[in-house]
Amino acid sequence: MFTEQGPTLRELAVQALSSIEHGYDLLAPKFDRTPFRTSDRLLDSVAGALRPLGPFAAGLDICCGTGAGMDVLRQVCREQAVGVDFSAGMLAAAASRYAAAAPEPDASPDPDAPAAPAGPPVVGRRGPAVSWVRADARALPFAPTFDLAVSFGAFGHFLPRERPLLFTQAHAALRPGGCFAFPVMAPPGPNSLLYWTLLGFDATMRIRNALWRPRFVMYYRTFPLSAVLEDLGRAGFTVELFPLTDLGRLPDGSPRARLVVARKPRDV
Repeated sequence: MFTEQGPTLRELAVQALSSIEHGYDLLAPKFDRTPFRTSDRLLDSVAGALRPLGPFAAGLDICCGTGAGMDVLRQVCREQAVGVDFSAGMLAAAASRYAAAAPEPDASPDPDAPAAPAGPPVVGRRGPAVSWVRADARALPFAPTFDLAVSFGAFGHFLPRERPLLFTQAHAALRPGGCFAFPVMAPPGPNSLLYWTLLGFDATMRIRNALWRPRFVMYYRTFPLSAVLEDLGRAGFTVELFPLTDLGRLPDGSPRARLVVARKPRDV
C-alpha cells in the first residue's frame, strides 16, 4: 500500500478484521513502513521539550509498538528505558530493531543503579539499558519505578471509558514527582479534508465493530483535550501544556501540537 516493502491492501484488510492484539502481531514486521509509525520529526520535538524537564533515571514507553518512542527515552533517560506492549509481534520487531542498531558497549554499568523491570535487556547499547515487557496498559505490572512515562499514537485503541484506568495505571508506575508525557495534535477543522477523513474512518470502525467480532478498537476522534485533562486530574496528576512550536502553527497562531506533561505530586 504505502511502499514496496509495506503491507499490501489484503494484509491491511486481514489486520482490520482481527483483534487489536492479533492485528498488530500480523502488521508488526512491516509497521515501520506505514504512515502509522510516529514520525521522527514529532519524536525529536518531544525529546527536545522533555530535556529541560529532566534529568530522568528510568523511563517507560506505554504501548511502545515497534519501539519508535524508545528513541526519545534513550535521549532523556540515564539508566533504563522499558517498552511495554501487549502485542508479542510488535515487541519482537522492537527488540530486533534495537539489537540490529546496537553500537559498541558502554563501560561497566553502575552497580548502584536500580535493576530493570522484567524483560530481556538489550546488551551492548550506549545510554540506558533497554528492555521489553509484554503487558496490557490497563494492568501494568510495575511498582512506582519510573521517573518518566511516555506514549505515542496509542490512545485511539482505548475507549473513552477506559481512559481513567489507563491514566491511573501510568500514575501508579511513576515515582513521586514523575511525569507522564505525550503529544497531542490540534484537531482539524471542518473545512479541512483531514477532518472528514477522520470522521469517515471513525464511522467505518463503529460500523465494523457493530457487525464483526472480535472488535478492533482504533478511533481518531475520541481523545478531546478537555476531557483528557479532566481524566488526568482525577487520576491524581497536575498538568502542564508545552507548545511544540517547531512543528508549526495554525493560521490563528496557536501551535499545531502540544506536549501534555502530567506530573505525579511529590507528596504522594
